[in-house]
Amino acid sequence: MRLFAGLSVAILLSAGAAGAGQAGLVEPALHIAPGGAGAPRVALTFDACMGATDMRILSTLIDNRMPATIFVTARWLKRNRDVFAQMRAHPDLFEIENHGAMHVPAVDRPAKIYGIAAAGSPGAVEAEVEGGAAAIRAAGAAAPGWFRGATARYIPSAIAAIRRRGFRIAGYSVNGDGGSLLGARAAEKRIAAARDGDVVIAHINQPTHAAGEGVVKGLLALKAKGYSFVKLSDVQADGSDGTTAAANVGF
Repeated sequence: MRLFAGLSVAILLSAGAAGAGQAGLVEPALHIAPGGAGAPRVALTFDACMGATDMRILSTLIDNRMPATIFVTARWLKRNRDVFAQMRAHPDLFEIENHGAMHVPAVDRPAKIYGIAAAGSPGAVEAEVEGGAAAIRAAGAAAPGWFRGATARYIPSAIAAIRRRGFRIAGYSVNGDGGSLLGARAAEKRIAAARDGDVVIAHINQPTHAAGEGVVKGLLALKAKGYSFVKLSDVQADGSDGTTAAANVGF
């Protein structure tokens, strides 16, 4: 997702927001049902876009028994079979969900988002969504029920089409690592500031980035404050822009 070398995070955020408005794109939010003052909780979600695995994060999740929802692409699966097996060995901690086949934005018309060419047509969006789901099933995991597209930006018509395929679309409420471009301290502060009911997004595929260190520290800070962690399937989750509302299945 937002991993675009050579651009500052500030430029990405300002230019991306303006571009989204001009192109009619939306960046959906997602929250879970809060646990309340005595039992605050957040949902941890991690994108595995392509490349390798940040074992700093994965080891922290396992060692501290922190459940999380992992969104994987077919591209990431091809290179990380051993790690995927490790995740599947902890079904109480990890659920595997769909991040697409090739990590292209699920937008059904020609566009570029953060410099990444979108799928560009309804058929290409379908291929991206169904290709990711097929790769997860082929790897031996359960069929996914959630989808998160590359860049986490969509066009309303694509949202409707994905929902008709039976997938809920995972937005977020806390951008924990700025596409893995943030420094360690900034990522730590963002995640540590999460509130009851938030859905945190971060990346688990950038082991050389400083952001991963901050993600780990932020998670441990939340744990120290008494927060618990849940997978998206564990609780009620409500998204904006029609991303989780009931939909008719089938194109």
